[in-house]
Amino acid sequence: METLELLGHPVRLRIVHALRGDRLLTTTQLAALLPDVSKAMVYRHVDLLAEGGVLEVAEERRVRGAVERHYRLRRERAGIDPAEASTFTPDDHRRGFAAAVAALVAEFNAYLDRPKTDPAADPVGYQQHAIWLDEEELHAMIRELRAAIVPRLGNKQTPGRARYLLSPILFPSEFPNEESRPS
Repeated sequence: METLELLGHPVRLRIVHALRGDRLLTTTQLAALLPDVSKAMVYRHVDLLAEGGVLEVAEERRVRGAVERHYRLRRERAGIDPAEASTFTPDDHRRGFAAAVAALVAEFNAYLDRPKTDPAADPVGYQQHAIWLDEEELHAMIRELRAAIVPRLGNKQTPGRARYLLSPILFPSEFPNEESRPS
């Protein structure tokens, strides 16, 4: 299964998100983190991710006669590298973007459905901003964002840390010198 096909499914993408931070989780634990997804579907998608090399079995043990597997994310397989993305067709990009947005919507709904959710206090943000940048300003902003985000990607789960999803989405909505014309 190609990387886009493997990671281009909202449930599989959510499983990948849940395992980030060097977490070791069983399929039962993953199902608890995805309460809106049936346990059978979680098992199916974990199997596909393991077959595709995105997950690996980190540990196995017998629990009441059954084998319990703890899965680990293989970070080097859990994303689409720029070289591969450069070969995507527009339809490939549409499918990947749709899966990412669907996973984000599902995660946000799961968050809202938890007891004692307080978006104002948590703090939740989903604003969109239209900004005007020349090419130099765009690349400077991307470098600045990476400088802020990349060091935190290696954070491990600890008792004082909550897992957040951060989804920077950037694309040109107009090109330079493009004239706005009324319809």
